Amino acid sequence: MTTASLESTFVSAVKLLGGESVLQAQPRGDLDWIPLVRQGLPAASVDALVRITRITQSELARALAIPERTLARRKREGALSPEESAKFVRLARVLERAETVFEDLENALNWLQSPNAALGGVTPLSLLDTDIGAESVLDTLGRIEHGVFA
Repeated sequence: MTTASLESTFVSAVKLLGGESVLQAQPRGDLDWIPLVRQGLPAASVDALVRITRITQSELARALAIPERTLARRKREGALSPEESAKFVRLARVLERAETVFEDLENALNWLQSPNAALGGVTPLSLLDTDIGAESVLDTLGRIEHGVFA
């Protein structure tokens, strides 16, 4: 990924997580996300992601390996834990990358939710609970973008 494409990823990830009004910040690069993740994203970020992607909270909880009851409790408390926040930021960044590759949010969401042979027959969304899984998804998106299907 080029620096320019990384920058656009961050801006869109902000939007997916509720924008500046929810995040109370405008992260523009990797280092700008660190304090947000460390303090915990506002729980309203979950609602924003659900609203924009139409992935249910239950599906997100399962995909990110966060118990639904924990997400419900975080919404009452008002903030996600740092670990949960990192998973949501990772998902938002991967989703933006997929949208860039497929040039459409709907197509990106369909791809993320469909079994993929290059990823061992599982859905890309199901791999986003780990860094290694997310890297594999991003690598696959890079291959698609460049027409490399080894």
